[in-house]
Amino acid sequence: MLGKNDPMCLVLVLLGLTALLGICQGGTGCYGSVSRIDTTGASCRTAKPEGLSYCGVRASRTIAERDLGSMNKYKVLIKRVGEALCIEPAVIAGIISRESHAGKILKNGWGDRGNGFGLMQVDKRYHKIEGTWNGEAHIRQGTRILIDMVKKIQRKFPRWTRDQQLKGGISAYNAGVGNVRSYERMDIGTLHDDYSNDVVARAQYFKQHGY
Repeated sequence: MLGKNDPMCLVLVLLGLTALLGICQGGTGCYGSVSRIDTTGASCRTAKPEGLSYCGVRASRTIAERDLGSMNKYKVLIKRVGEALCIEPAVIAGIISRESHAGKILKNGWGDRGNGFGLMQVDKRYHKIEGTWNGEAHIRQGTRILIDMVKKIQRKFPRWTRDQQLKGGISAYNAGVGNVRSYERMDIGTLHDDYSNDVVARAQYFKQHGY
């Protein structure tokens, strides 16, 4: 395995091949950068239940800010998984915020009427649950599921940029690859029709706060 500072690894990054080859360790940019992704943020249907009178990126950032204290309990684990799997920890944090408010809304580690497990709400109907609800094994499993979605989007939309494919994978994490039909409308059919846009906006906040 190559280290992230190995010259060959740097060449592969420039060529955009690390996501396909998966041979560079220690980096987090194999699947694009959340900072470069355009986003409209949370829909009003997501913002209103949070007690917010406004929507959009501002709402997503407010929700992320509320989750930051709880998220920081898992910061070391999130960053470790992100570095191991070469994906930005901020993206993992964005999903954790959207799925479980960093665990605050779970009951004994479960949500979604007893179907979703852990911080990243891995669905027991489709996956064999791994680890404890807030442990590294769980975060690693959820992140592997996300990366699998990103790779499927890469194959489905090979002409999209890596950043666009990352956003598509985030959307697919919620509603499946089949639901992603175009870049502009990828969230139609996700919960509240805003999943990737909300997660991206939250992730951008978390990236600015050390993730």
